[in-house]
Amino acid sequence: MKAVVLVGGEGTRLRPLTLSAPKQMLPIVGVPMIERVLSHLASHGIDEAVLSLGYLPDAFMEAYPDGRIAGMGVTYAVESEPLDTAGAVRFAASFAGVDETFVVVNGDVLTDLDLTALVAFHRERGAEGTIALHPVADPSAFGVVPTDDDGRVRAFVEKPPRDDAPTNEINAGTYVLEPSVLGRIPEGGRVSIERETFPAMVRDGGLFARSDDSYWLDTGTPAAYLEANFDYLNQKRGPIVSPVLADRGDGVLFAGDSDVAGQVSGPSVLFADCVIESGARVERSILGPGTIVSSGARVVDSVVMGGCHVAADAKVAGSVMGPRSIVGQRGDVRAVSVLGADAVVSSGTLVDGERVSG
Repeated sequence: MKAVVLVGGEGTRLRPLTLSAPKQMLPIVGVPMIERVLSHLASHGIDEAVLSLGYLPDAFMEAYPDGRIAGMGVTYAVESEPLDTAGAVRFAASFAGVDETFVVVNGDVLTDLDLTALVAFHRERGAEGTIALHPVADPSAFGVVPTDDDGRVRAFVEKPPRDDAPTNEINAGTYVLEPSVLGRIPEGGRVSIERETFPAMVRDGGLFARSDDSYWLDTGTPAAYLEANFDYLNQKRGPIVSPVLADRGDGVLFAGDSDVAGQVSGPSVLFADCVIESGARVERSILGPGTIVSSGARVVDSVVMGGCHVAADAKVAGSVMGPRSIVGQRGDVRAVSVLGADAVVSSGTLVDGERVSG
């Protein structure tokens, strides 16, 4: 079975990290997000993926030039202009010659959804399309999907006010579709699957939905991106599945050699060639390869990508440092701040919940 993976968005909520890389290429404990998404698909029998690309497509093709990601064969379908969700699905599926039941997933959602059960449900109902649902406390930021007792969708309500939502079951961004759905989508323009295609299918009675309360996380915000990383560190998800070579036994994992003279407390991950100087402290954080934490500095509850430097007596808490970013001496970076690739926080500067571009 094939999957269409939607990875064409610009990731505006994660800027400035996404000014230099698509969000699906951002690391989740050292592993690009797209690899984690495709690994989950492969575990449920998906053997080929079509990446619907739009924003910075070369990043994927350069990282995986052999057309394989996480052991799965992939096809790259590059949009010449933004086509929205349904337009992207039609374009990618047509490009790859999809002519049988297929799966659609959002490439920025991490989930343990039972995809095998969703496909079986779809086939049992004889559905034209089936949506995975997920219960949430506040559905106002999502599309909600009320159903009848058989799972047939009665309506598709996009981002209702919290008090007016007919259900707390939201569209989880995973679909099982028949090829006939492609014929419902006009060619060559922007078409929303949530606002146009699915409501038309509801009117025809062919859209079903199945709820699954397993792990689900939309990683599109800085807070959610941090949560995605820490869910692996805290063993809410697992295994980490990254090139970890040594476990110190106290929750601190090392991938490759690092020079650690300072204090590191777990759960934390240090990738190769990190330097933690004497008097520095790292707590509950992930440090990318080649990162330096100088004497007197402290990094806590943060994701620090490769080649970064936290200078003497600086502090980084609850934040994300993009590749090669620097926090100068006595700099103070507070939650939830995001430093883009090559960003510099000058000595003595306070960054409190802000975005700093390189």
